Amino acid sequence: MELHPKKYQSLSYRKHQELIFGTSRYPVKCGFDVSIGSGAVLPEVNYTLPPMEVTPAHLDKILIEYETIINSILSRMVTLAAPGVVLEFEHTPQMTEHVEIGARITQLTKTVMKDYFDRHQLKSAMRVTICDIREQQRPPKIRSDNAKDLVLEAFNTNADAGADMLSIESIRGKEVNDPAMMEGDTAGILFALGVLAPRDMHFLWKNIVQIAEKNQVVPAGDTACGFANTAMVLADKKYIPDVLAAVIRAMSAVRSLIAFERGAIGPSKDCAYEGPVIKAITGYPISMEGKSAACAHFSHVGNIAAAVCDLWSNESVQNVKLLSGYAPEVFAEILAYDCRLMNQSLALQSEKQFLQMLVSSDEFKSVHALIISPQSSFRIAEAIVAAKTDFDRTRNAGITACQIIREAVTNGDLKLPQRELNWLGVIEEQLSLYDQENKVIEYGVRSFADKFLIEEYGL
Repeated sequence: MELHPKKYQSLSYRKHQELIFGTSRYPVKCGFDVSIGSGAVLPEVNYTLPPMEVTPAHLDKILIEYETIINSILSRMVTLAAPGVVLEFEHTPQMTEHVEIGARITQLTKTVMKDYFDRHQLKSAMRVTICDIREQQRPPKIRSDNAKDLVLEAFNTNADAGADMLSIESIRGKEVNDPAMMEGDTAGILFALGVLAPRDMHFLWKNIVQIAEKNQVVPAGDTACGFANTAMVLADKKYIPDVLAAVIRAMSAVRSLIAFERGAIGPSKDCAYEGPVIKAITGYPISMEGKSAACAHFSHVGNIAAAVCDLWSNESVQNVKLLSGYAPEVFAEILAYDCRLMNQSLALQSEKQFLQMLVSSDEFKSVHALIISPQSSFRIAEAIVAAKTDFDRTRNAGITACQIIREAVTNGDLKLPQRELNWLGVIEEQLSLYDQENKVIEYGVRSFADKFLIEEYGL
């Protein structure tokens, strides 16, 4: 397999101040007259079922539930005169495993969207996110098992059923990253993110882009949620150091970039907080989530995450009853008002001041916010394109993240307890020591032989 079909060697922007919400170098047009990244931030509403059985036998009930959800969201967008909306239909594992379930929901969604476009001129597009179900056995068979075929079949079938954009939250390499992360093993994390995950991304996204091109739909992007967001949540619960989670965030950007090197054109997924790095390198639009995604998970990046977004998302919410209405409709309204404020600042040409408020309100409150600021993201992006191999890029990103954190502490901008500073030193030492890919592969194969199958990654 060709590992490097395309390699970004420079950034799409000259300086971080050029990064701005609602505007990208290369807007994406799709769906019913939607343009993403062309001068306005649009809401991306993500929703899921309430607790219920997801099986072919319950398909009729599932379709009724989704029809209710979609109608409520689109109706609210019409009422609020939203300039457009993106719906993200994110598969549960069963919807990818039983391909007909996901495809029928996609088909239904597109039918309702067309009705609202015809009757109300509501611009809309649909992202379908296939579930990475390639972990049905341990260690996972990511290429040779039937689960891989089901994933690719789901992409094909949902594209044919009406998806405008295709995404996945791929997680291979996670079988090594998770235990390494819990042990604070930087070398193991470097093996997972710099060796295993990139190889899977090349394999997977080569296939996804081919499917998208065949069906004339948009290959949108991936997310390192299973790595970096897992780390952020665990750090918030004090299971792992905050600085380790922040460094993982930076390192994970490389594996997500590979989707674009294989032909993805954005927008990247909402839970990909590495999005600003991707945007700085590629110029393609990104989706982000923050304060309005508290329904799905807590974070330290509620405002700063919006700084350079093109879509603004709620992550995901179940269709449960709240006082005003059902949750997807409620969060659609919250997102619409968030976007209205950002778009008004663009109309008044005060977007730079508004962006600075988004950034400064969070930037030095936590290491998590610091590492995704436009300035930090730009530095990490520069470090990534300065290297040639995926491994060196991943290591560069980690080293740069450590430098950003240490500088902020030295300057007195960021306060960290001594325990965190001690861990920062350990991470820096390990990244310095493990400076060659062969050395890291040798360590990873020796230390995690029972966690992954070497042949499944082409090693």
